[in-house]
Amino acid sequence: MDFGRPQRGERVRLRMRNLYILPTRFGWLWLAGTVLLQVVGIQMQSNGTLLLSFLMLSLFLLTLHLTHFNLQGVELGCGAPAPGFAGTPLAYPIQLRCPSRSEGVRLRLGGEAAGAPLSLPPGDHALTVTWTPSGRGWHTPGLLRVQTTAPLGLFCCWSRWYPEAAQLIYPARRAGPVQLLAGATAPVAGEPAVASRQEGSEDWRDLAPHRPQDSPSRLAWKLLAQGRGEYAKRFLDRPEAAPLLAPEPGVPLEAALEHLSERIWSCHGRGLSYGLVLGGQAIAPGRGVLHRDQCLAALACCR
Repeated sequence: MDFGRPQRGERVRLRMRNLYILPTRFGWLWLAGTVLLQVVGIQMQSNGTLLLSFLMLSLFLLTLHLTHFNLQGVELGCGAPAPGFAGTPLAYPIQLRCPSRSEGVRLRLGGEAAGAPLSLPPGDHALTVTWTPSGRGWHTPGLLRVQTTAPLGLFCCWSRWYPEAAQLIYPARRAGPVQLLAGATAPVAGEPAVASRQEGSEDWRDLAPHRPQDSPSRLAWKLLAQGRGEYAKRFLDRPEAAPLLAPEPGVPLEAALEHLSERIWSCHGRGLSYGLVLGGQAIAPGRGVLHRDQCLAALACCR
């Protein structure tokens, strides 16, 4: 039942020129039953049968207008889609503005299954439809179909629209080898600066009461000689270098990006610091949601 030119743009308003309506299978069966009753009533000279056929025909024609009014004047718009991973179902935001109550409204993107019928009161509504992108980068979800068969299911009224708001798709997450480059011991993005450790016995940052298990080399002898009690030195730990992630040599680009996507997600989940070197672009080591999203966005847009 898909015919007519689909609408394009950030927003679209449904009206006579872009709304289509046809009987459903049940509607054709209803119409056939109405014609059959007409024939039987005429042949048998039965006023009751003729009256029933006229009532069915009147209801059929009334339902035509009621079904069409469900979508008449509805405005469709794009929301701000959040990034996601390729190969997984993603939510795409759709904004609807209904001038009056709309019953049985269903939305479907591309080849996905249509959602459950919705009863929408007048006003603005924020809805989501699900689609599954196959590749990384900036993508639009494709053709959106909005339809209704309310109130009796005799007619299907629908329209088609191409939402133009693109959604950023990260590479799919797939475990695999990743090249680890030596990172710097300088403070990383998102972490507080910490003084680097220098070799030597004076490299300590605090004092604490001496415990029996502390090594004698940690004892603050100078303070002990001054009669200020037994204190042990607490030394700085040497910060470990945060690794720089890079594609594994010899692995096809798309597969290497999927491996990096999984490793970045894993490092973020464990709270580890990491950086990224990709195609001449270097992202300094860091941690946190913003850093994770920056690295994944670089993978998604890699050429």
